[in-house]
Amino acid sequence: MIDLVIVGGGPAGASAGVYAARKRLKTVLVVQEWGGQSNVSSEIQNWIGTPAISGQQLADSLRKHVESYAGDYLSIMFPERAVSLTQNNEKVSVSLGSGKTMEARAAFLAPGATRRKLDIPGASEYDQKGLTYCATCDGPLFEGKDVAIIGGGNAAFETAAQLLAYCKTVTLVNRSDSFRADEITIRAVLAHPNIRVLKNAVPTEVVGDKFVNGLKWKNPAGDEKTLAVEGIFVEIGLIPNTSWLKDTLVLNQIGQIVVDPRTQRASSVDSKSAPSRVWAAGDCTDGKYHQNNIASGDAVKALEDVYFFIKSS
Repeated sequence: MIDLVIVGGGPAGASAGVYAARKRLKTVLVVQEWGGQSNVSSEIQNWIGTPAISGQQLADSLRKHVESYAGDYLSIMFPERAVSLTQNNEKVSVSLGSGKTMEARAAFLAPGATRRKLDIPGASEYDQKGLTYCATCDGPLFEGKDVAIIGGGNAAFETAAQLLAYCKTVTLVNRSDSFRADEITIRAVLAHPNIRVLKNAVPTEVVGDKFVNGLKWKNPAGDEKTLAVEGIFVEIGLIPNTSWLKDTLVLNQIGQIVVDPRTQRASSVDSKSAPSRVWAAGDCTDGKYHQNNIASGDAVKALEDVYFFIKSS
């Protein structure tokens, strides 16, 4: 039985792998895909220490860093995916898609999340050609341009607040006549002179010529109109990659792993059992904010706690 099994190859999983190896924990890293959601980004400008890097370059950099530690303490299984997890007083067992089962004294999970995709004509065609799912990654590329945000929750309003710092205009496109964001955030964003709002507006098509130049939408009467924009930011939610954990770990109503924010430790569904042997970080967790740098930092925090747990138990 090994010390630790890590699931995930994004910033959180890679950070955990590096720290586990440096702490000489006998570790297996299970990676289905390197890089996480940022893989599709054409340019990331907020990865600390690197002024600009593409999503693919970030994935390659994470992989090379982790692979440089592969050896006596760290083994990497790629491509591979986790399909189920169980834990008891003595160990964690993680079953893999290949049929193998890894047994360890602890587990760190960073399977990430999948952004809910905009399912209308043109959305796939113009993905990363003016349509994006990450304002933090891609927002500065649209400086001085007219852009639209699809969504009405806190994520949409936080994206609007960010984009208003450098975009010419920002139009919120909301399917209903009310927003799901908190009132304080709504008031602050709507007070900006460059914000526009379309309520009861259902997006019907992304249009363009090589790159996005408009968004078609319908009102309740069925009238279709076109909003002229050069960028479309989609903020309609995330789907955590946690369905395989629903019977073993405590998840919130949208499927995120509930963790202790001090340690990133998860909770077992069976609260009568011994303390959980599972930690988690990144987009799969219920943290308030989700970014690459936050995922990496939370993974390091978790590994410090994992190390203390393993060495003191």
